[in-house]
Amino acid sequence: MAIDKEDIEYRRQVVQEYKADVEKLIRYLPWLEEKSGSNVSETYSGSGIGEHSIAFPVYDSMLLGFVKEVQRTNLLDRNYRYIYSRNRIVTQKDELRAISNSDITRMDILKGILSKYVMGGMTKGRMWTEAVQNRIFLNIVRKMKENLEFWDRPIA
Repeated sequence: MAIDKEDIEYRRQVVQEYKADVEKLIRYLPWLEEKSGSNVSETYSGSGIGEHSIAFPVYDSMLLGFVKEVQRTNLLDRNYRYIYSRNRIVTQKDELRAISNSDITRMDILKGILSKYVMGGMTKGRMWTEAVQNRIFLNIVRKMKENLEFWDRPIA
């Protein structure tokens, strides 16, 4: 199957649009790999807080750094729910399948799933922990990196 020049140009534009932001997240890959499957938060219950107040989660500093880094990029999409409905993403299994099937032309799906977990974690703290435990963040950053590296080479 031949790829026409317009398609190649579009892919190069996507690379330029995402490259700087994805490069910022790549430095978290070793940590995300190391922490996959493990809990990256604890519930603070010191000083008798349970008697007088609600216990609250305390997150790993690298997780907070990752979330803040994502928030400083253009990778957040407030309309991520549209991505989910348009692509029939309902379960976490659907999310993982969508991540693995996303190529450079489907970076919007990766942004949408990333957005759901980063923005959702602002009100439901468990979402950040789940995204690390279930390899959502790891798979998204890996896939974005893979897509960009594939198309960021000169076409001979």
